[in-house]
Formats: sequence, C-alpha cells, structure tokens
Amino acid sequence: CAVKAAHVLSEIAKNEEMKAPCIEADLVPILIPLLESRDQEMLLHTGRAIGRICYDNRDLQEELVKVGVIPSLVRILTDYAESEPLVHVALLALYNLADLDTAKEALSKTNVAEQLVKHLRRAVNHERLEIVFEVLQALAEKDALKVQLVEAGVPEVLSEILLRLQASSQAEDTCIVKAASDLIVSLLLGGKKGNTYTLVSILSRHENSQGKDSLNSQFALFTYHCVSYLSHLLGFDSISSDGNCLRMVQLGVIHQLLDLLEKHVQSGDTSVQHAALSALQNLAVPVVSKVQMLEEGVAERIEALLRSESPPVQLKLLGTLRMLADGQADAAEILGQDPMLLNRLVQWCDTNDHTGIRGEANRLLASILHHNRSQEVVKAIQEAQGVKHLVSMTTSEHAAMQNEALNALAVASAIDLEILEESFKESQLIQSLHRLLRDDNTSPEVKYNSMGLLCRLLNSGNLRQEIEEDKIKETLEQLCSHGNANVVKAAATTLEVLRGET
Repeated sequence: CAVKAAHVLSEIAKNEEMKAPCIEADLVPILIPLLESRDQEMLLHTGRAIGRICYDNRDLQEELVKVGVIPSLVRILTDYAESEPLVHVALLALYNLADLDTAKEALSKTNVAEQLVKHLRRAVNHERLEIVFEVLQALAEKDALKVQLVEAGVPEVLSEILLRLQASSQAEDTCIVKAASDLIVSLLLGGKKGNTYTLVSILSRHENSQGKDSLNSQFALFTYHCVSYLSHLLGFDSISSDGNCLRMVQLGVIHQLLDLLEKHVQSGDTSVQHAALSALQNLAVPVVSKVQMLEEGVAERIEALLRSESPPVQLKLLGTLRMLADGQADAAEILGQDPMLLNRLVQWCDTNDHTGIRGEANRLLASILHHNRSQEVVKAIQEAQGVKHLVSMTTSEHAAMQNEALNALAVASAIDLEILEESFKESQLIQSLHRLLRDDNTSPEVKYNSMGLLCRLLNSGNLRQEIEEDKIKETLEQLCSHGNANVVKAAATTLEVLRGET
C-alpha cells in the first residue's frame, strides 16, 4: 500500500500545479524516512516524489539536507549500483542539491567520491555522463571535496573517457570531451603540488595513444587545457619553486611538450602551441631545470623545431633557448657551436618581416656570446658574421638590448680579441661606442658598459690607435663630471687605461 501511495504521489508531483498542495500538506517530511527502506520500488517512487516536489525550491532543498537526505542518496549509489533507475534518481537529486554549501559540507563526510568514480566508469550514455559531470563540477568548488575527488581517481577516469571518445567527430562527444577537459583542469588547479604528477601521467597516456598523423580537435582541446594548466602552475612563484620545476622535468614533461609542439606545429593549432611554449619557457627559468634539460638534449630538439615557419612559434622557441643559455656556459657552448643554428640566427637578425623575431635572434646571439667561455664559440659566431649584428644591437632603442650586446662583446673580447678585431673595424664599433658616450640621452648603465667594452678594446694596438684617432679621450674627460657616480668612476678608469697608467 505504501509503495503504491509513493508511486501515485510521484506521478501527481509531475504536475507543476500540484507541487504547492503537496508542500502545504507536509508530505516531504513524511516521505524522507522512506528513503531508508530496503524495498527498491519504494526507494524509486519516494526519490522521484521528493525530487519533483522539491525541484527549484531552495528552502525545501535546504531542509532536505538538514534532515539528512545526503547520506541516504549516497547509500543508494553504493547499495544499488546495479539498478539504473535508482542510480538515475540519486544522481538527479545530488545534481539538484550539489550547489548548496550545506550539501557540499554533508557530502564531504561521505564516500561520494568513490561512488562517483564507480558510476563514471559505468556510464554508457551522454545523459548519464552529463549528470555526473555537473555534480562533479559543483563539488569541485569545495576544496575538501576536490581533494577527495582527485584522491579517488576522478581525473584518471575522465582521462579514460577522453581516450574512448578522442577519435569521434560527433557533436555530443565533442561536448563531453570539453566538459571532461574542463573538469580535469578544475580538479587539479590550485590543489596539491602532487597533482602535477597526475596531470603529467594523463597527458602522457594521451600522447602515447596518438600517432603523428592522428590529430583531431578533441585531442587538441584536451592537450590545450592540460598544457595551459602547466603554464598556469609554473607561473606562480609559490608553486614554481626550483624543486617543483625540476620534478616536472624529471617526470618527462619537457619531452611531452616538445612532442606536442612537433605535432601541432604540423597541424597549425596555434592555441596548443602557445600553451606548450609558455610552459616550456617557464620550466627553463630555474638553474636546476636548465642543467637537467641540457642533459636530456632539449636544446637540440628545440633547435629542430626552429624550422617551423610560424613566427609566434619561432619567437617563443628563441626565447626558451635564451633562457636555457642564461647563466649556463654548457648551454651557450652547445648552441654556439651549431653552425645551422648560428646561420639561422644571423638570417633572422637581418629580417625586416618580423621585428620581434629579429630582436629575439639578436638577444639569443648576445646571450650565447655572453655566457660562453670558449674560443671556439667566439670563432664560430665571427665566422657566421654575427658580430656585426651585435654591434648594431648596441644602438638599439631598448637599453636592455644595448646592455646585453655590450656585455656580450666585452666577454668575447676578453676571450679572443684578436679574432674579432677585423669585424669590429668593419662594423665601426668604436664609432658607435663614441656616439653612445656623447649622447645625453644614453642611459648611465649603457655608458658604463660602453666604457667597460672600451677598456677591453684598448688591449689591441690597432683598436687603441682607432680610439685615439676618434678623440674619445675628450668625451671621457667630460664624463668625469657626469651626474652618475658609476659613470664618473668608469670614465676615470678608462682614461687611466687609455693613458697607459694601469
């Protein structure tokens, strides 16, 4: 009799006009204890009746949570996993309640994460997946539940769903892939640092499942989300410590990013390329990462990618190589003794098609020269006719680039001035330095570095003669009364060297 009554009530509650009378008759408090029944038919009709009466009624929904409906719903998912109608009713109820803070709090004290994983694996249709996704998205807003969902393996199960659907071109599957991708990122973002390992494992599985020619929009979308997450993670100082970056490199993130780039450079998917390159650049910042990346041959792989004809890709790759060379003599020597790379850099230094690439090529050339300690590198850059571009760089409109060029040329002059003499004369380096020293608009740091380079050049008899003929001495004497103390000190030192007093 009770089962039939619950059934009738669930049918009556379908009618929007009958909801108010049901509420006024206090039927909901009478129905709630019936959710403890062991009769599946009773549970089904009771669940439907409560759901229909309370739909879109926040006060009643809050009351449901207050009287303990959450554990009953989780129990249904646990004890009656084989009953599709009961599972559907329980999931719909959770979907309607999951936005409530009180419901999230109650759910955090249950094993709902494990149950949702189980039902994600069992889901065979889009409707079921969408309901579970909606519940997961709502629960992921609470940190305690987010941790539980990750520990229960939700990201891995979502990854399995993506693998299953990645070859599909159906619109419904595309929606599922996007929702699953968003969920993975939502669950891992801002959580434990160990989530990096989970993300890398997921990305690795998807990379390994893809042939070089089997790209599709779903996979591109997923990898874009994953790599964007890595870029986001690496962009925060609180997370992006040297140790965490090194751990990512050791986990194989770098090579996966490069694999991804190789595929998407061919496909022309710029969004994925941009995300991957941003992650690569951030990973190349800490010294500990640089060493590991060099040992794994990353520089060589990036060089190969420079064959890409996409300016944004070229620009980011040049920036990544520059970060690798920064402070690393080994990296500078590897890059500085690659004739193909040097020739490409010199070509880019000449280009007028893309000023950004021209500037970045100059900066990489300067970085290689600045951080290396090898005569072979100096010789290779001179033979590739790169010196004249660095001399031109000293007159850049950007002080940072001027200083990079001046410091690079000073280091190169200290290593092997003799081999550079002719290039310095042909490119009129001394005249350029004199103009920088005379110009009132030149920054104090550029003046200081210009005089540091002059001191190096004075070690050559031929260049000394050229310096004397250009009457730089008079300019140096005037700089001895400059307003900047460092400039004054440098001017005095350079005069002493010029006069042979040191």
